[in-house]
Amino acid sequence: MLDKFFKITENKSTLKTEIIAGITTFMTMVYILAVNPGILSAAGMDKDAVFTATALSAVIATLVMALVAKLPFALAPGMGLNAFFAFTVVLGMGYSWEFALTAVFLEGIIFLLLTAFNIRELIVNSIPLNLKHAVSVGIGLFIAFIGLKGTGLISDNPATLVQLGDMKNPAVYVGLVGVLIIGVLLTRKVKGAILIGILASTILGLFVGVTVIPEDFTVVSLPPSIEPIFFKFDFSQVFTIDMLIVLFTFLFVDMFDTVGTLVGVSSKSGMLDKEGRVPRVKQALFADSIGTFFGAILGTSTVTTYVESAAGVAEGGKTGMTALTVAAMFALSLFFAPVFMIIPAAATAPALIIVGLFMISPIMKIDLTDYTEAIPAFFTIVMMPLTYSIAEGIVFGMLSYVFLKLLTGKFKEIKPIMIIIAILFIIKFFV
Repeated sequence: MLDKFFKITENKSTLKTEIIAGITTFMTMVYILAVNPGILSAAGMDKDAVFTATALSAVIATLVMALVAKLPFALAPGMGLNAFFAFTVVLGMGYSWEFALTAVFLEGIIFLLLTAFNIRELIVNSIPLNLKHAVSVGIGLFIAFIGLKGTGLISDNPATLVQLGDMKNPAVYVGLVGVLIIGVLLTRKVKGAILIGILASTILGLFVGVTVIPEDFTVVSLPPSIEPIFFKFDFSQVFTIDMLIVLFTFLFVDMFDTVGTLVGVSSKSGMLDKEGRVPRVKQALFADSIGTFFGAILGTSTVTTYVESAAGVAEGGKTGMTALTVAAMFALSLFFAPVFMIIPAAATAPALIIVGLFMISPIMKIDLTDYTEAIPAFFTIVMMPLTYSIAEGIVFGMLSYVFLKLLTGKFKEIKPIMIIIAILFIIKFFV
């Protein structure tokens, strides 16, 4: 039944492979269950309630991705967007978290309308094929960078921005050993290599103090109530300039983070069609629209497609069965939260580093002989890790593409929608 519904065999996969891929994706993004409540609680929201809202919104959105789009992508409240919610809108601009939650709710409605009228699908399909390959490469470098930071191998430096981390930190070695374990298993073609690496790193962390088990640790617990944050909106300031700015920022970052992830991971996995289009992209975009809409009602920030989905794709996930497994894991996490919460960042970081390697292979498909194609691709690739944003990488890639094509007389290669997007990007810089 599952095989027929998801066309697993038709996609040259197996049920076992899809389930392992789903568990792997979940393990690389389970950190959001700890991080999102911590960030949103800084805005005054109930931390325990946000935990439940985070898990439930991930379940809803990922189920839509699994059952409607039938693609191997997972969704949850997005990093970066939650920080903007808490630290810019609430703590910076001085608005209530109810105001910020209202902006997220409106964003969800707008995204549903844009998706229904195929506007978001039009944007995805307007991105040139070379840039789509570049997005995959940029995401690879970006998530590898996140992984390296997660191990502590690289750290912040006020003068040089980054530097070699503290090599006395045991987390560094937990992460590096995890990379070696995954590398050896991949070389030996062992199924579930990434997942095994995560579990092995977690166990290793117990011996060096990186994996910490709390004294009050329990395996099973009931999920906290979402009553303190459920349907808590403030519509009194909907028609203000500040609401417009906040809403535009949420819309912009979420749209191009999601577009970048869908395009990049699809490019790497070979799912793009001959014209470079993502299969069932409209249904995929509905997933994050619905996730954001219901996520706001439940009480959490914007829901988006996770770049960590690449970890599951790297394990062989090709169908909605992978996403269904992720949704099931998030549902289970509501009752087994203490177990998932002990997995340290140093244990999931090796998976991100290895997946970063997998993601850069489409660079061989990029035309580097045509500078009107090569320079935009280069901007797309380098700006993602350097700005810590998939969306900004796409901005600079598409802007440079439009300007170079116009200035070299190749304006016929530019789709009209790209001109409109470029103008909006420029406006965004000055808003």
